[in-house]
Amino acid sequence: MNIPSSTVAEAIASANRDRAGALIGYLPAGYPDIDTSIEAAVALAENGIDVIELGLPYSDPVMDGPVIQEATQTALAAGFRLRNGFEVMAAITARVSIPVVFMSYWNPIVQYGVERFADDIVAAGGAGLITPDLIPDEAASWIAASDRAGLDRIFLAAPSSTPERLAQAVETSRGFVYAVSTMGITGARLDVDSAAKSLVARLRASGATSTCVGLGISSADQVREVLAYADGAIVGSALVKALTTGGVSAVAETAAALSAGTRL
Repeated sequence: MNIPSSTVAEAIASANRDRAGALIGYLPAGYPDIDTSIEAAVALAENGIDVIELGLPYSDPVMDGPVIQEATQTALAAGFRLRNGFEVMAAITARVSIPVVFMSYWNPIVQYGVERFADDIVAAGGAGLITPDLIPDEAASWIAASDRAGLDRIFLAAPSSTPERLAQAVETSRGFVYAVSTMGITGARLDVDSAAKSLVARLRASGATSTCVGLGISSADQVREVLAYADGAIVGSALVKALTTGGVSAVAETAAALSAGTRL
């Protein structure tokens, strides 16, 4: 099977050639409403973000911290449904040149239909999917569907992961491996956990060529700190908080401030 090259991996590699590394920004689709979520994501692309991670709101977001949980629950309460995510993605990809991937829990994808989900990502111009609660050895249907559709698939690795689990994440991920810097839920923290550095080293030893660190990054200094040893830094809660408190303009300002951490 001829799998096309990864647009996500290419964007990350380009950022590492030209700057200190890549900056990946997360926002939930449909928050605070569909139109604003589109404008906020476009603002990310216009202010130094290299890859957009578009969250699909879900009723049981067990790995999300309070800022993201509240945002996704607000979107669901306003009537957001999974099919709306593809509309949001299509509207964003029509206006930006950087890759856009979904972040979604696995259950709604199964309910929607794995093959249909893959096809609809492609139709919306998306690059792939991050699956926080799906481990590679339970992902046969998604691996097959993403191979067929030519989509990136991004699995998570944690400090507690066994060597076997890390090797599995490296082998099956395409685009990058998502290194979870702390044990627990997402949310901006004052210090990025030191476990992230050793985790990235372990992933590299397992053959990873593109590893991005997420959970807890909220400042340009932390972005710079992470990019000293990883290929990319992932920011979510800080951007969602900016959208909540100051709207699209605050998202733009926050993204621009964070991107300062990618400069050499």
